[in-house]
Amino acid sequence: MSRHHQALMVWIAVLPTLTVLQLVLGGFLEGVPPYLRPPIIATLVVPIVVYGLLPPLQRLRARLAAVIAGSPR
Repeated sequence: MSRHHQALMVWIAVLPTLTVLQLVLGGFLEGVPPYLRPPIIATLVVPIVVYGLLPPLQRLRARLAAVIAGSPR
């Protein structure tokens, strides 16, 4: 897999995860100092993305690549 594909898959997984967590935890994080918010969010986002979202995205990418490689052009 090229670095460009990997970067795109990470971006596809990270952006919605960050958005959802900030919406869900927004009220809770209001009382947290601004310098602590990024490490709190990152502590939640990294495992969600690495263990929960990237494996299915990688399988989907592999299936799509196989379909594209097998299709006549």
